[in-house]
Amino acid sequence: MAINFESALGIHDDAVLFRSRRAEVLANNIANADTPNYKARDLDFAAVLDGMVDQQPVMRPAVTNASHQTDLLSPDYAADLMFRLPQQPSVDGNTVELQQEMARYTENAMDYQASFQLLNRKITGLKSAIKGE
Repeated sequence: MAINFESALGIHDDAVLFRSRRAEVLANNIANADTPNYKARDLDFAAVLDGMVDQQPVMRPAVTNASHQTDLLSPDYAADLMFRLPQQPSVDGNTVELQQEMARYTENAMDYQASFQLLNRKITGLKSAIKGE
């Protein structure tokens, strides 16, 4: 009987990749906290998960011209990058709120670790099954 890794691992490998990509986006926000007119961005896990479950993008852009693109920029992530609205806008147009970005980064790091541990347990279980333990 062949092992189907996609069904065996579930969404855990995709969750690890998503958390890694989100860490890059949040770190970029933190690095640009003092850059004038920089707009904070983020990825929405729930929207990406919904898109993966339905296998349909969460949103479809309206096509009003033949040269418009019909798909999202990254089909791997249905929500792709979204801009965040600040609670307290700054005078220079920067929308990064440093303390909140750092809290989001820390939360994402903990979620990454949890996803990684779940994936590791799945792989360990598969290895045990293959060895017959």
